[in-house]
Amino acid sequence: MSLKVRIGINPLSWMNDDLPSLGGETDLSTALTEGKQIGYEGFELGNKFPREPEALKTLLKDYDLALVSGWYSGRLAERSAEQEIEAVAPHLELLEKNGAKVMVYGEVANSIQGAPKPLYQRPRFVSEAQWTTYAERLNRFAEFTLSRGVRVAYHHHMGAYVETPADVDRLMSLTNDAVGLLFDAGHITFAGGDASTVLEKHIARVCHVHCKDVRPEIVKLARNRNWSFLDAVINGAFTVPGDGALDYAGIIACLAKHGYEGWLVVEAEQDPVIAPSYAYADKGYRTLRALVDETYKETA
Repeated sequence: MSLKVRIGINPLSWMNDDLPSLGGETDLSTALTEGKQIGYEGFELGNKFPREPEALKTLLKDYDLALVSGWYSGRLAERSAEQEIEAVAPHLELLEKNGAKVMVYGEVANSIQGAPKPLYQRPRFVSEAQWTTYAERLNRFAEFTLSRGVRVAYHHHMGAYVETPADVDRLMSLTNDAVGLLFDAGHITFAGGDASTVLEKHIARVCHVHCKDVRPEIVKLARNRNWSFLDAVINGAFTVPGDGALDYAGIIACLAKHGYEGWLVVEAEQDPVIAPSYAYADKGYRTLRALVDETYKETA
């Protein structure tokens, strides 16, 4: 069986939306040119991309690149599904008109992912009623975006309500299949999980994959020293596949075994002064390309 898997990248390797000081001087054309040269088929959105559908389509066509997806900062923890559906309209149109099939949904209500606060201060749903209400809103929202051809890819994320493997378990048990899961190997490992175990458990819901690696010694320091998420990023908690400790051969093998079809997205927040953008983006691509080619051939 031939699996339809494509390798894309997030512009974070060149410029960081949450930390503009990291690569802020790099222009978008540099990222697109280098990404295409390396071999990537598409990009996720970043804050330097145009937000008008036709302008974005023209830009990507100029570089012969596809739109993979784009992060959406959702607030369903504090507002209704109807309010969220109204708020998402421009972003959904941008994705829909440029052929993206998934939307990266990140819950930012009360999140500390961009705040100077230690990670243990992240928000949590403390009652069954809070979890149930949130899941109902998310179901409604996801059913709406899916009716437009774009599936919610829910991003479990450090510093947010859904961070740990237990949080992912809970959310998946309370939501329906309209809610897809964005599996992020780096975030789930930072959150204390085993990436392969979590992936195997929830593979039926996985509709998008972020491929970052981790440096365990930095993750340990982040916990022990009560760093914020951005402190951990600056100090190098994440890197590209092939440069950290994760078993990407096992991760790709699991995806192939279960017939995953979709994007593998290299997304590794790092300081490009310390981790040069081209070199690390190239390493991430070459690591995934070799594993994909070998694994898919074996499972064909």
